[in-house]
Amino acid sequence: MSVEKFHLRLPATSANLGSAFDTAAIALSLYLDLTAEVAKKFSIDATGRNAEACSQTENNLLLDTYQQVLQEQGRAVQPLHLTMHNEIPFGMGCGSSAVARLAGIALAAHFGGLGWDRKKILDVACALEGHPDNAAACWLGGMTVAAMQSEGGQSAEAQVQVAQFPMPTGWSVLVVLPSQPLATSVSRQALPQMYSRSDARSNLQHVALLVAAFAQERGEMLRVAMQDRLHQPYRAPMCPLLPLLEPLAGEPGVLGVALSGAGPAVLMIVEREADRNWLLARIHRQTETVDAVEILECEFEKSCGIMA
Repeated sequence: MSVEKFHLRLPATSANLGSAFDTAAIALSLYLDLTAEVAKKFSIDATGRNAEACSQTENNLLLDTYQQVLQEQGRAVQPLHLTMHNEIPFGMGCGSSAVARLAGIALAAHFGGLGWDRKKILDVACALEGHPDNAAACWLGGMTVAAMQSEGGQSAEAQVQVAQFPMPTGWSVLVVLPSQPLATSVSRQALPQMYSRSDARSNLQHVALLVAAFAQERGEMLRVAMQDRLHQPYRAPMCPLLPLLEPLAGEPGVLGVALSGAGPAVLMIVEREADRNWLLARIHRQTETVDAVEILECEFEKSCGIMA
């Protein structure tokens, strides 16, 4: 078992990108920075966003994942002291659960001496998440498209295939947050069990166009490529910012608009050279009926940083 300090820096993500439900995601320049060292008992010193929740050692997804993995691998659970700074909003569709699970698995692999490589850590994280989009983008950076080979997605033996794309240099991101979070489990309950052939065909067309738009840096395609029929229409009643901001797609500087993950935050892909003052004022004017809107200006994260 390693006793060395271990440092992780993992980015937020925005999944689905409209039409790519449970398939694609992008990594964003908001981070969880974490340093871990062996201790006599579990403790956390946390700063940044949601610091109080991050500092709790009970019902903590990161620590629960760390202990679960070690127990499943027959290794003793070594208590840790964590020092972390968090920039990732909780419950907003910015990949916080994927970050927590990846961090817990990476810590277990390091302090438990499991000998897992990066691919194995990602496979286990995707299995625990149940879908590969957020975990792949968080672990690899850039824009990722991923699929799980095993049926069901709950086995730790699930194999994940990932394609990674570099991010277009002329694009950047705005993430618009409402005041209240929304649990992914609640958001998923709104989805139907079956879809029409027409809706499935529409999403297949749009997600193919979405991948091409990123691969060829075709920003003019995003307004159409990010349109969705599989999840956003059903989540919109719980995500009041979406119907307010979606009509902005195609306006000057706005390339595409979609829910960020399961919501309730909204992802806006914008031209880097767009007039930010005009754009921010336009967003505030469009959302003036919603209380306490926060706008995060982000860049794309190209890679995941991990240092022992």
